[in-house]
Amino acid sequence: MMGNLFTMFDPGSVGSSFLLVNNWVSIFLGFIFIPLFFWSSPSRFIYFWWVLFLRLHKEFKILIGPGGGSGSTLLFISLFGFILGNNVMGLFPYIFTCSSHLVLTLSLALPLWLSFMLFGWVNHSFHMFVHLVPQGTPFALMFFMVLIETISNLIRPGTLAVRLAANMIAGHLLMSLLGGVGVGSSFLVIGLVLFIQIGLLLLECAVAVIQSYVFVVLSSLYSGEVN
Repeated sequence: MMGNLFTMFDPGSVGSSFLLVNNWVSIFLGFIFIPLFFWSSPSRFIYFWWVLFLRLHKEFKILIGPGGGSGSTLLFISLFGFILGNNVMGLFPYIFTCSSHLVLTLSLALPLWLSFMLFGWVNHSFHMFVHLVPQGTPFALMFFMVLIETISNLIRPGTLAVRLAANMIAGHLLMSLLGGVGVGSSFLVIGLVLFIQIGLLLLECAVAVIQSYVFVVLSSLYSGEVN
């Protein structure tokens, strides 16, 4: 049963072609459903996103610091919108949740972390060396602090990717398990399961937003450290 349950997170479990697994097409579904007049006609929905993006811009500007280049916040705002769109699209029936797969999350986290590290070591080498030993560290512990900080830096892309994928997988698994309980049960059990499923769906909507925000905030913090 568990093997069949986890196949919903396997992008190759449904039909595939020679060059493309069809499940990955869900990454672009958000662009298909957005009508053309969304970009040209003013509305309250556009105003909501505009206010949200302005708030994110101000927060990311503080996290990145004065050393960040102009327009660098646009990268993190775009990343937030992309992850949020994939998280929300995965809540619809029969749509593969791309952000629950490590292939996508690592593809986002690893290039970001690698570019930050290369930029820091090339342009601010002394600052990066100093950052390996926190201020006030005793001389006897300096070697161990360098080792710990190095390991901490190396596992950052993995923790970013696993955090996003694991949180998206957990909620979907729980909803799938509860969905199989109502088969052949009484009306009282079905009603209770339905009530719990609605609550979990609302919780998953909140998780979709929170995990997108956490991923981008941590990425901006990593960017601020090298600046």
